[in-house]
Amino acid sequence: MKFKKIPQFKTEKEEADFWSVHDTTEYIDWEKAKRTIFPNLKPSSRAIPIKLPNWLIESLKFLANKHSTSYQALLRSYLEKEVKMELGISKPH
Repeated sequence: MKFKKIPQFKTEKEEADFWSVHDTTEYIDWEKAKRTIFPNLKPSSRAIPIKLPNWLIESLKFLANKHSTSYQALLRSYLEKEVKMELGISKPH
């Protein structure tokens, strides 16, 4: 199969718009693609304001101490597990 030439893009938006309506299999030989690991790549995140009852924060701090972690990290972990389970991305433990 002859692959089409990928155009030069002036902006990321222009590239995103292009790929939103074009199939990459017409431009890229995915059978020759190699898996790559980016060990230093960190997922993007952002801080959000959230109000929690004092008893919940204190309970999280207590549990976090038992697990030798911060209560913010523990809360993030709990939220991630629950959201993945709700979306069917992971199985409950």
